[in-house]
Amino acid sequence: MANLVDIFRTLENWGMLDVMLPFLLIFTLVFAVLQKAKIFGDDSKRFNVIIALVLAMVVVIPHIMGTYPRGQDAVVIINSFLPDIALVLVAIIMVLMLSGVFGYQTKDNNSGWILFIAFAVVIYLFGISAGWWVKFNWFNISSDTLTVVLVLLVFGIIIAVVTSEGGNPFKPLRDLVVRKP
Repeated sequence: MANLVDIFRTLENWGMLDVMLPFLLIFTLVFAVLQKAKIFGDDSKRFNVIIALVLAMVVVIPHIMGTYPRGQDAVVIINSFLPDIALVLVAIIMVLMLSGVFGYQTKDNNSGWILFIAFAVVIYLFGISAGWWVKFNWFNISSDTLTVVLVLLVFGIIIAVVTSEGGNPFKPLRDLVVRKP
């Protein structure tokens, strides 16, 4: 019985990364844009399918045949930048989740700092995972200690938000930073 790794290796040998996925991605994106733009009218699904099919084939077939000039292969470019884009999308989703946990609302003028803190936390945690902060350990503190401090800080903020009674739990801190005339 084949395991999942063997199945993906077989799919890769069949050209999943070089043919199927780029073709499906380009076809789907072009078709969706044409459907939304309605360039050929409201009842143009057949035309949109044909145009999306042709454009996807025009990108993938030269890759298969090896006729792209060196460094200009669209499929290689797509396959090299998509993991980075996926990482950025995961980071954006994490920022949105953290800002939602901390009660970020677009109508509240004082809640922009929540989005900033969420963004900083996500960048810091991604940096730990990627090994970015190993070189920049100025205080000779281990990354595990920094992570524990960050987690305690986040839990403290969550507890302050949950236990506050209707008002802004960080109003005293805000008043220290932002002085009203």
